[in-house]
Amino acid sequence: MKTPTMRLDRLLANLGYGSRREVAQMVAAGLVTGNAGRLRDAGERLAITPDLPNWLKINGAPVDPPPPLTLIFHKPVGVVCSHKEPGRSVYELLPPRWRRRDPVLSTIGRLDLETSGLLLITDDGGLLHRVISPRNHVTKRYLAILDRPLSGGEAAVFAAGDLVLEGETDPLAPAVLEPLSPTSAWLTVTEGRYHQVRRMFAAVGNHVVALHRDRIGGLDLPEDIDAGAYRIATPEELAAVFAGP
Repeated sequence: MKTPTMRLDRLLANLGYGSRREVAQMVAAGLVTGNAGRLRDAGERLAITPDLPNWLKINGAPVDPPPPLTLIFHKPVGVVCSHKEPGRSVYELLPPRWRRRDPVLSTIGRLDLETSGLLLITDDGGLLHRVISPRNHVTKRYLAILDRPLSGGEAAVFAAGDLVLEGETDPLAPAVLEPLSPTSAWLTVTEGRYHQVRRMFAAVGNHVVALHRDRIGGLDLPEDIDAGAYRIATPEELAAVFAGP
């Protein structure tokens, strides 16, 4: 397969480093270097390979990885997963230039304002659709802290596959409840309906006090990523998403 190439000015503009004119000015100022030293032509075509950050630098710092880029992000409580919702966005916790990347970075599904935990952010549209597609049955596990003790019948209700949430007509797919204490439990679902976990517990007469997602498919939220932090996902971690828990 032929390695794709791109003009230097377009490449760096797509990575969010500025407009093509601004990139050309950076090149003219000697700020962009490669293996052979200073790059002098903003129109030079470069090979777009995953090892790009190993040899292409701006001001001595490695450039960001080219697409596809996927981040493992530990979403804190108090931020939203959309550019359009009011309030601080998860995108504001990323480097400003990453918000100008083309293709754009998008969250794979959403966690609401008061839910924390594992969130994937990607510019890979194919990966995004594979994860959220109901046909792939990618599971998501949540730790729910509840206002009232479990009654004991919730697991059977959630597993039956016939629970219909208020305001909807289609029943939920079966879900797995694993009680941890009278007021806490793991809940594993395969869908991503609006406020689904909170509404499921409301349907059985309870209220979610706190909610945290720790797993997508077979990928656990790494313990070394603090709330509000992130890192680039490895190919092995992305494969784990589809491997199941």
